[in-house]
Amino acid sequence: MLTGLQAAYTKPAQMTQSSTDAPIVVGLSGGVDSAVAAALLVEQGHHVIGITMRLYDAQGTTAASGRCCGPRDITDARKVCDVLDIPFYVVDFADEFQEAVVDDFVDTYLRGHTPNPCIRCNQSIKFTPLLRRARQLGAETLVTGHYARIETEGERLLLRRGVDRQKDQSYFLFSMPTSELASIRFPLGLYDKDQTRKMAERFGLPNATKKDSQEICFVPDGDYAGFVEKAATKRGLSLPIAGDIVTEDGTVVGRHKGVHRYTIGQRRGIGDVKLAGGGPAYVTRLDVAGNRLIVGSAGEAPAPRFTIEGVRWFIEEPGGELETMVQLRHRGTPVAATVFATGDTATVQLRDDAIAAPGQAAVFYDGDTVQGGGWIR
Repeated sequence: MLTGLQAAYTKPAQMTQSSTDAPIVVGLSGGVDSAVAAALLVEQGHHVIGITMRLYDAQGTTAASGRCCGPRDITDARKVCDVLDIPFYVVDFADEFQEAVVDDFVDTYLRGHTPNPCIRCNQSIKFTPLLRRARQLGAETLVTGHYARIETEGERLLLRRGVDRQKDQSYFLFSMPTSELASIRFPLGLYDKDQTRKMAERFGLPNATKKDSQEICFVPDGDYAGFVEKAATKRGLSLPIAGDIVTEDGTVVGRHKGVHRYTIGQRRGIGDVKLAGGGPAYVTRLDVAGNRLIVGSAGEAPAPRFTIEGVRWFIEEPGGELETMVQLRHRGTPVAATVFATGDTATVQLRDDAIAAPGQAAVFYDGDTVQGGGWIR
């Protein structure tokens, strides 16, 4: 028995003459994408092992779909491995996930920032720890169902967008360990979602028509603010209280329900706020220390210059200025920018208006190639 691994369903993998000696581990989320990635490898004759992560306790949730790595998803992953006739393991990362992702999610909101738990999960859970478990099984390669590509250019491995721009997940992967790129594969990066669904049907996978995950997996009802309040109370943390909504000159124009409920650039959900010049009000700043929500017009919301931290590079680290395109949110349109890199921090100067929300990621692109990124301070 391998330490940290629970054999939830085991069958001898079917080998063919084209199989490689070392097994390949596929991280199965319970969804159709990772299932198709595993099926493609089995079809190619590889010795495939499926691993699903148990990340959180979803007892009492009513959602049957729309999330990942919940109890139903573990069952679905087991069924996929049954159909493909491959070994299946469940690895319990609940403690690591709680500390690196859930606690960070709560703490970030309480600081008045907007977290991105999917990126944190990729950074801290889905690759390095999962690769460690894969290697315990004798595997040299970890495969997931992400829509992205890892390609070779000269002697360097590069992370690139998936060909399906609507499903591209490279933005969520900027913080993955670059040292592990040679051991990771994304087979679906060359396909679009329609092709994936058709392959799932061809392989006879039991989750071929399963809906995609839409919500944050550990928030059972999509109420992020409510989750933060409950989690903070459980940990004995002080909760934000109601306070004033003010303009930049200090004029009180309304009341907020706690700064953790808002994010920079937000328009809806701030009440019937009236600006002196008319027009809709946007959240332009969160004053956590003063318990104030600062609002202004659309022209006041953009942040043309900001700092990022925890910077990672997939290209050679630039020695000074880098002219690039920066993406500030998932599905966001990249905007032109100049990056001034200084070690693990950088200053970003936008050449177009865009909203940079603290806590979110700023990811740099050269065409489809991810150059690097960091967390907006």
